[in-house]
Amino acid sequence: MRALTWHGKRDVRVETVPDPQIQDPTDIIVRITSSGICGSDLHLYEVLGPFLDPGDILGHEPMGIVEEVGAEVTALAPGDRVVVPFNVSCGRCYMCDRGLHSQCETTQVRERGMGASLFGYTKLYGQVPGGQAELLRVPFGNTLPVKVPHGPSDERFVYLSDVLPTAWQAVEYADVPPGGTVAVLGLGPIGEMAARIAQHRGAGLVIGVDLVPARLSRAHSRGIKAIDLRRHGKQIGEAIRELTDGRGPDAVIDAVGMEAHGAPVAKAAQWAAGLLPDALAEKLMETAGLDRLSALYAAVDIVRRGGTISLAGVYGGAADPLPLLTMFDKQIQLRMGQANVRRWVDDLLPLLTDEDPLGVEGFATHSMPLEEGPKAYEMFQAKEDGMIKTLLKP
Repeated sequence: MRALTWHGKRDVRVETVPDPQIQDPTDIIVRITSSGICGSDLHLYEVLGPFLDPGDILGHEPMGIVEEVGAEVTALAPGDRVVVPFNVSCGRCYMCDRGLHSQCETTQVRERGMGASLFGYTKLYGQVPGGQAELLRVPFGNTLPVKVPHGPSDERFVYLSDVLPTAWQAVEYADVPPGGTVAVLGLGPIGEMAARIAQHRGAGLVIGVDLVPARLSRAHSRGIKAIDLRRHGKQIGEAIRELTDGRGPDAVIDAVGMEAHGAPVAKAAQWAAGLLPDALAEKLMETAGLDRLSALYAAVDIVRRGGTISLAGVYGGAADPLPLLTMFDKQIQLRMGQANVRRWVDDLLPLLTDEDPLGVEGFATHSMPLEEGPKAYEMFQAKEDGMIKTLLKP
């Protein structure tokens, strides 16, 4: 089959690799019809190379048609249409029973001290082959894949793999009161969808902050109060407080993560780590890694006293200095974590109707053949051609 594989910093290639095979009786093989490129894929493209090996297959936002099922799979049959959550979760363990699928005890990567395995996402999360490929082996065929109807376009459902549950959890964790205010930092796919979901769930004022004109324009068109970071810079907190009676929003969602702008020292440290041999770079990032924390610092400044910060952006450093005195003094509540995809599916499926209240149809700005995957990564990283969300089509 053809698959998009990692070969080094800013070096991804589409290659011919062996087809996946049924390994366990509950496995299924899915022929991929659409697979998204996620903002966190750019961390692999740019920062997290020490945790990858050449030839690793990327991608964790796939959907497609079941092609083969293991002997013990009863919930699905060849020809069924499914979305594959990015968490590899069993659905039956202590953690899954509590809706914490990202902490699945069956697939935890214990040798790394990490939570549940993820498709296409480094040694830290199990080095499981990903879904930017023609075929994908999916374990736990009775409990993990999400069966969806034939008929509507892939875009109606593909975001159930990551974008929708991640954004839904970000809003759930933000705990925005009815009619309350929330600021979303970063209007990439997760941030913009979180803003849409916050609107849908009854927030009175949704503020979106970014510095990419295409993102700001698109958010504004959906009724989000879009604020250009380039205009306000370090005064962004004051600008938002002016919109919220001087006190700040009830909640802030950080949808930026470790690649925030405005952190040159941490950026240089990430770049330098990438020049080291993998064994040294891996150890450095695990034990002394620094993130670019501009967005998190901004969230601490912006949120009102007694408010909530919800972290949806990916952070990776182990030695990040946090403004704990300010956080304590402001009585800030902080919630975070990988999305528990399966936990939120039942909430989201009823919204994927012809009325399309979240605007999933047309959410992708680009659709490209899998063979153009390297070009898509390059464009996404450079934010070219108004690219916000791309679906690869094998």
